[in-house]
Amino acid sequence: MVEVLYFAKSAEITGVRSETISVPQEIRALQLWKEIETRHPGLADVRNQIIFAVRQEYVELGDQLLLLQPGDEIAVIPPISGG
Repeated sequence: MVEVLYFAKSAEITGVRSETISVPQEIRALQLWKEIETRHPGLADVRNQIIFAVRQEYVELGDQLLLLQPGDEIAVIPPISGG
């Protein structure tokens, strides 16, 4: 079980700020994103804009293998617009 944290626009889309989900301990970053997107299809609209972080480290949505531990935090962070 990992904790997914949603910020700004992603929290608006999902309607929650965090949730606990069950995923394999070994999972590719893109597979993990697809698991999250399956729960919240509206996130597909911001997929190319979000920053994805695992244990407070940025992760590309690609083929790299993530080794997750129970309780790890996954953050879904939309871009911050500056002014």
